Amino acid sequence: MNNTRKHTFAKAVVVASMSLSMMFSGSLFLTSNSAHAATVSSSSLASNIISTGQQFMGVPYKFGSKTGNTSTFDCSSFTQYVYKLNGVSIPRSSRQQSTAGTYVPRDQLQPGDLVFFYSPIHHVAIYMGNGKILHTYGKGGVTISDLNSGNWNRNYNTARRVLPSNGQVAAQPAPNNSGSVTKPDSVKKSNQGKPSQSSGHESDNGNDQGEH
Repeated sequence: MNNTRKHTFAKAVVVASMSLSMMFSGSLFLTSNSAHAATVSSSSLASNIISTGQQFMGVPYKFGSKTGNTSTFDCSSFTQYVYKLNGVSIPRSSRQQSTAGTYVPRDQLQPGDLVFFYSPIHHVAIYMGNGKILHTYGKGGVTISDLNSGNWNRNYNTARRVLPSNGQVAAQPAPNNSGSVTKPDSVKKSNQGKPSQSSGHESDNGNDQGEH
């Protein structure tokens, strides 16, 4: 009788231990999956922002371009507009944008981060990954440049991560009927709308419209 009770008790202990082990393993699995999903979601948002920005390749640069104008951009009106299309709100000027989000060391840059140049700050670009940045300045307008060489390497200042870590955004972008951003006519006409030569610097007059 005693042996039967001991056997039953031992069996109950084993079953309870197995249940606890499975519950703990399941919890770890769910936590790991959640973290992975957040990373994938943030990565997808960054990819969407970069893809949106690339649809404006060649749009002329204009010193002090107005907020929301897509026929021309300055540096921070470009970043603000592209992020807004993807449901992420950031301030208007590059100096204001340089205080948004969280600081990122240069060696930890990820696609979708904002990178800033000069001191005081007066230029902003979108980090694309692999040492490339998407931005607008001077002749040629919206373009891709190498962060790690020449002027941009010499004048690098800081970077900020403005994308939500969980990949969630407050509002979803409103796609047009074609599912893509419509380029302005100035991009389609190769001989029109050429921007004037510029130093690529924003205005220091404190006006949010004076960006590059």
